[in-house]
Amino acid sequence: MRHFVIVGILVIVMAVLTYVGLDAAGFATQMNPVAASAQAQTIDSMWHWEIIAMSFLFALIVAPMAYSLVVFRKRKGDNTDAQHIEGNTALEIGWTVGPLILVVVFAYMGAYSLGEIRRVDPEAVVIKVKAQQFSWTFEYPEYGVVSNELHLPANKQVLLKMESADVIHSFWVPEFRVKQDVVPGRVTEYRITPTLIGSYKVRCAELCGTSHAYMEGAIVVSEEADYDTWIAEQIAIAAAAQTPEGKGQLLTVSKGCVGCHSIDGSPLTGPTWFGLFGSDVKLADGSTITADEAFISQSILDPNATIVEGFPSPSVMPPYVLTEEEIANIIAYLKTLK
Repeated sequence: MRHFVIVGILVIVMAVLTYVGLDAAGFATQMNPVAASAQAQTIDSMWHWEIIAMSFLFALIVAPMAYSLVVFRKRKGDNTDAQHIEGNTALEIGWTVGPLILVVVFAYMGAYSLGEIRRVDPEAVVIKVKAQQFSWTFEYPEYGVVSNELHLPANKQVLLKMESADVIHSFWVPEFRVKQDVVPGRVTEYRITPTLIGSYKVRCAELCGTSHAYMEGAIVVSEEADYDTWIAEQIAIAAAAQTPEGKGQLLTVSKGCVGCHSIDGSPLTGPTWFGLFGSDVKLADGSTITADEAFISQSILDPNATIVEGFPSPSVMPPYVLTEEEIANIIAYLKTLK
């Protein structure tokens, strides 16, 4: 009985020290990014209890083993046979029932956490998300607004209806904790209630091609009044964009072009559009070509026809099926980027 009491005390001490050590190293809380959604709270709580359980189970294995190695080791000169033990029914029942109860408890916690994450709010803001190599596009169907930035109101549930135009992607915002695959041919739903005002990034968490690492999109969480102001501004911009240039700009956003081509000269996956039209472009084969209407039209319809120097061959850009008017509008927009 004395050995059981000592081992029990050692298990408790080691479990506490293990948890304290993991917490000090950041595994319990600090390693997680800031929690910025209501769903993150229940996920972080479950992770905390899992760390406690892991610390206890680690101690439950290591402490008796270490104690046995020290106390029950064979002494020098002792050649007697060890005590013959047939088994311990109570112990076997204990180590069967105990883990079973623990599994049931965590199953309940997991189901409760999943229920909280997927809890439906009938007043949720609906936003459509389109994923494609290698960009995100966000549409606000209630207002007819399309953006390459995701704007969300704080403390209000948002329902993202997500589709993929090509391969499997995965919508992941570390601060929100929840992750959801975006699958071609299906509409997957993602519910989130942002709670912390600020700027975040959505990342693709599913390897989707050569520029997977750069498939990021900006997320802005703001007060509901600021969100409404941004929506009003976007509605006004959309209403005013009746010129070919304006239509071309909206088209580049809705098609996800701005996810790979910058409009300010900054480097992205594809060549920048700033100052592109009318400039001399050096190609991968060493030749130079003028970026005129024909060149831009061909680059949209057949990206592998001409590869710009410094960019991968074959091109990672998928060919687009656009009307002549849509291509003309895009070219009109590119002419303004000087």
